Amino acid sequence: MEDTAPPPFPFANPAPLQPPTEWAQLRQRCPVATVTLPSGDPTMLVTRHADVKQVLSDPRFPRSAADAARLSDTATGGLFNSEMSRTLPQHGEEHQRWRRLISKWFTVKRIRALQPRIEAMADRLIDDMTATGAPADLKASFAFPLPVWVICDMLGVPDSERDKFSYWSDTMLSLTRCTEEEMRVAAGEFLAYMRGHVAAKRAHPGDDLLSDLIQGGGLTDDVLVYTGQGLLVAGHETTANMIGKMIAMLLAEPARWADLCADPSLVPTAVEEALRFDAHPGLGMTRYLTEELTVAGRRLPAGTSVMCSMGAANRDEAVYPDAERMDLTRTPNAHLAFGSGPHSCVGQALARTELQVALQVLLRRLPSLRLAVPPATLEPLDGLVVGGLREVPVHW
Repeated sequence: MEDTAPPPFPFANPAPLQPPTEWAQLRQRCPVATVTLPSGDPTMLVTRHADVKQVLSDPRFPRSAADAARLSDTATGGLFNSEMSRTLPQHGEEHQRWRRLISKWFTVKRIRALQPRIEAMADRLIDDMTATGAPADLKASFAFPLPVWVICDMLGVPDSERDKFSYWSDTMLSLTRCTEEEMRVAAGEFLAYMRGHVAAKRAHPGDDLLSDLIQGGGLTDDVLVYTGQGLLVAGHETTANMIGKMIAMLLAEPARWADLCADPSLVPTAVEEALRFDAHPGLGMTRYLTEELTVAGRRLPAGTSVMCSMGAANRDEAVYPDAERMDLTRTPNAHLAFGSGPHSCVGQALARTELQVALQVLLRRLPSLRLAVPPATLEPLDGLVVGGLREVPVHW
């Protein structure tokens, strides 16, 4: 695939719930390949599990650099080339200190304590959805609002601001969907809101993550503001889309849903398998090589931009037997949906809990749930950094 012009990335899916054919082709023939991002910038794409883990764990692949490939063709180059990515510490001891401060709010113990509130939120959303009646868009009615409720609660943001947060998050993750002006305005509005929110928390601390960081972290206002912004974008959009994709995967083959209804103890392994099996993971963050080294036998010079395809790595037959089959009992399941190494997702315990709670509550409340359209007619969510489905129409 290196003998022709670099293909555009992300790749197209042949069907809504099927992975791009390029994933397997590249793993087999060209595991480090040149592709073109939506910005038009080239980057090297890594697709094998072992090589992805190497890149994600190697400190010579930091996450930010002024000369790194841009995701979108805008003045900022996209969210991961923005002021937020330049302000938050991205590597070294400063990054690890920042992660330690944030991680206190994402421990398994703290997330377990939060679980009853997440379940109550999920039940309330299902109450509203069923009161409106079928058919319904599970994504809009349930999957999208649940994570934003949770992250707003953690940041001490009033319920009345949830819709604004959803809009800002959606717009800031645009690759091609929104205009540069729309992205600029959304980023400016969000920044202004967060500056005011941080100032209010300094004056009147509460029982929330930002108040805790203000009181004990010694972080600047800019870092606090962009921490809140980053947690919203990472903690809302990805999980919201994953809930929708997970339910669509399970309902696409009714036997999967029936198996879970018959044995809800399968929920944890089913969630992990949905994360591994995801055919729409979106783009990752661009890494920037600071010195020459070899990946999968290919010598890469310093200054090379590299992107890891977690989705392709998660279907690597060298790691996952029968990788193209969704196995709800698969264990072990060392997928890379949350990354690996020093930049692995700090909120993965929360994401797992939200996914498990969403699935458990739906199984309990709506065991007759089914897709309202043929799986082949589901529409992918294009033009955003994260991957997903535009709608998940359901009956019950």
